[in-house]
Amino acid sequence: MDKYNRRKFLSYSLKGAAGLAAISLVPFGVNKIFNNNGMMYGNDSSGLPFSGGTPLPVPPLLKNMSSIPSKAKFQLSAQIAKTEFIEGKETDTYGYNGNYLGPVIRVRKGDEVSIKVKNNLNEETTVHWHGLEVDGENDGGPHSRIRPGETWNPKFTVTQPASTLWFHPHLLHKTGEQVYKGLAGLFYVDDDVSDNLKLPNEYGVNDIPLVIQDKKLDANGRFEYRLGMHDVMMGLQGGTILVNGAVNPYLEVPRGKMRFRLLNGSNARIYELLFSNNQNFYQVASDGGLLEQPVEMTKLVLGPGERAEIIVDFSMFKDGDTVELTNQGTEFMKFMVTGNKQQDFNIPNQLTKIERIDSSKAVKTRKFIFQGMGSNVNINGQQMDMDRMDEYLTLNTTEIWEISNESTGMMGGMAHPFHAHGIQFQILDRDGKQPPANESGWKDTILVYPGENVRAIATFKYPGIFMYHCHILEHEDAGMMGQFKVE
Repeated sequence: MDKYNRRKFLSYSLKGAAGLAAISLVPFGVNKIFNNNGMMYGNDSSGLPFSGGTPLPVPPLLKNMSSIPSKAKFQLSAQIAKTEFIEGKETDTYGYNGNYLGPVIRVRKGDEVSIKVKNNLNEETTVHWHGLEVDGENDGGPHSRIRPGETWNPKFTVTQPASTLWFHPHLLHKTGEQVYKGLAGLFYVDDDVSDNLKLPNEYGVNDIPLVIQDKKLDANGRFEYRLGMHDVMMGLQGGTILVNGAVNPYLEVPRGKMRFRLLNGSNARIYELLFSNNQNFYQVASDGGLLEQPVEMTKLVLGPGERAEIIVDFSMFKDGDTVELTNQGTEFMKFMVTGNKQQDFNIPNQLTKIERIDSSKAVKTRKFIFQGMGSNVNINGQQMDMDRMDEYLTLNTTEIWEISNESTGMMGGMAHPFHAHGIQFQILDRDGKQPPANESGWKDTILVYPGENVRAIATFKYPGIFMYHCHILEHEDAGMMGQFKVE
């Protein structure tokens, strides 16, 4: 795929892109196969036909153990469990404070946060706060190992704006397996700006999290983390899509506007999300918080680790109508519209004001090149080494990071999602061109296509050791990761 078509693939989701509605493009790293009935699955034959028969589970909010204003204390436990993805059939899983996935941690900007993380697994783990701007000691990278039976207690003050972040393990060579087994949860930040917008904000009622993942489920409803050659090359992808840990879920929605916070929590799959009736929706936030203006869209591309907040209007439907959320047109979740009407929410033209980082203030431009395939994946020709520091940065300085993808060999190469710890970026350009409107806000995970060059800018305000890596977890575990130190 040439650069022109790659750019179309990235931006054609924006409404008004002439002639793109009929294009059916498959993201790099996403293979399709068909069964005898023509049902499209992932790169294995384990997919379950969509039925829309399971009520969507909504993760609980984790209780704040502190009664003191602006202080938040939480307790989190990584534990071994069993989960039924198919009724009556169990599989071995991991979970935070439960059988699979975890609760939502919700805090406010300015809160002093303390989280006691107990490891009740039979192996080491870590907990990384993906997207949170904190110092290296509290970031939860591979240096912050928690041994079985031990507790880790990170403490930090939340300084960033309202956003939908998440947390997951980051143990060296084991991140993919532990996330796949179920260790992941959402981390919400609220602030006065988001409160005053009066967008749907009632958790579990009109503000719903959607953690989207794929699994290789066998006929007995089990999955195991076993990597074949294709999984090593492209990352582990399964034929059954889960939402909040449920197969084929449905959600009853009123006639009105709903807010959905989407996380691509998959190990490797890139999603191309659209509704079965091709209706429009508005993206109001990206990884690190609100966009300046809402972006009207019909399709949304999310790479592993990326998040998006969208507003969907169901007011045009009648009682009993249904609409499906699809990946490349294949249904995996159903919305069932009830006759109830809810409070009308007006989406403001201005959501927030984002102070642009002046590129002339950048003291350095660093280059990060994705290279290699399979077990040879690397960044800048090097694989992860815990005893080697790859980059040294000066605290409170601004830099431009230029991220390139040279994986253009086999089948045209594949996209790599770039993630850096402890920082939020602003994308300057893609191949010298302005990024799409829904990438104009804060980003911590950036999808980079084969042959593409992306420039992003950030000011590094927190000291410590941090990771940068591909967020295809099998690539990260294979060594497509490096370390930077801010001091």
